[in-house]
Amino acid sequence: MKLIRFGQQGNEKPGIIINDKKYSLPGFTDDYNEDFFENNGIERLSTYIASGQLNELPADVRLDSPICRPSKIVCIGLNYADHAAESNLGLPKEPIIFLKATSSLAGPNDELVIPQNSQKTDWEVEFAVVIGKKASYVSEKDALQYIAGYCLFNDYSERAFQLERGGQWVKGKSCDTFGPLGPFMATPDEVGDINNLRLWLSVNGKIMQDGNTANLIFKVPHIISYVSQFMTLLPGDIISTGTPAGVGMGQKPEPAYLKSGDRVEYGIDGLGSAGQLVK
Repeated sequence: MKLIRFGQQGNEKPGIIINDKKYSLPGFTDDYNEDFFENNGIERLSTYIASGQLNELPADVRLDSPICRPSKIVCIGLNYADHAAESNLGLPKEPIIFLKATSSLAGPNDELVIPQNSQKTDWEVEFAVVIGKKASYVSEKDALQYIAGYCLFNDYSERAFQLERGGQWVKGKSCDTFGPLGPFMATPDEVGDINNLRLWLSVNGKIMQDGNTANLIFKVPHIISYVSQFMTLLPGDIISTGTPAGVGMGQKPEPAYLKSGDRVEYGIDGLGSAGQLVK
């Protein structure tokens, strides 16, 4: 299944994509949140869809984050060797974990708002995992059983806030609109081989990132197991697995950052595409 949330900001409702068409679920009131995933929501939704109570939506309906305010967004830093190299940082011996504020979540095609006093707003296309059930001290061999689905994500970052202001990376990661998720959450059966997915990003029509999840340093099962040793992952939580080379900070001979009027577009095999106009 492909889960969506649609509607005007503050009034989003759950929906579904079937054969590339978007549908509302007029008799299904559960939002796609922690309670939904914790209480067999995917199974209940499948049963509901089989009843045929669906209303087709306009193709241009606004989409929001397909997950409603998770308890946390966990990000993995420097998880592609080429990105670590362009950042002038060594390969990590263990996954680098940082958190991104859930208030940064946005719809996949909402505007990206450059924060006040920003000079170095950057892009990072990423493959994200949605946790399906409570996970604590999970073994790597069992990790895939804890996944509800996968999403396209952009871990927008303000590099000066992140790297030049002291403290933790979260300051450069959590600005409003810095976490567009979607267009949809795809259940695992929709995605195929998660270790061979192309991910790409362009700015103003020029391809800047063109990578593949085959090049992840730490694979998804290891990441889930590792993170669960330090914190309990709750249903609906998001883990974003890192970005390949091609971010603005790594451009040669000079870094290139986003400015008002730029257009960012990006996608992942099986997980659709998204884009933001920079405001």
